Amino acid sequence: MTEIRRGSLQEQTFYEQVGGEETFRRLVHRFYQGVADDPLLRPMYPEEDLGPAEERFRLFLIQYWGGPRTYSENRGHPRLRMRHAPFAVDQAAHDAWLRHMRVAVDELELSPEHERQLWDYLVYAAASMVNTAG
Repeated sequence: MTEIRRGSLQEQTFYEQVGGEETFRRLVHRFYQGVADDPLLRPMYPEEDLGPAEERFRLFLIQYWGGPRTYSENRGHPRLRMRHAPFAVDQAAHDAWLRHMRVAVDELELSPEHERQLWDYLVYAAASMVNTAG
């Protein structure tokens, strides 16, 4: 999908194509609803309130998919593996993370193409966070 901006033809970003901030707000909020009650994942979030983690993740995904760069402006380079290094992320945590994310993605009811693109990234990201055998 294309649109005209300031006299030039530009492709819309994935972020724009799927509905912008509201879509990512829904995705991340639904994901954290699952995390809140997960005995394996919840301890990886030391803050009592998951709201700040939810905001960081939402801003990261928005930036990654072509939206505003608020995440980097506030937090610098994402350095995801380094930020997750203090936590033992094993295959069970990977699987739990993807289970909650699958529910959140499905509830968005994206087009098949957008759903596949988003899901492929999330599977890759989850695998890249694993840092512990077991």
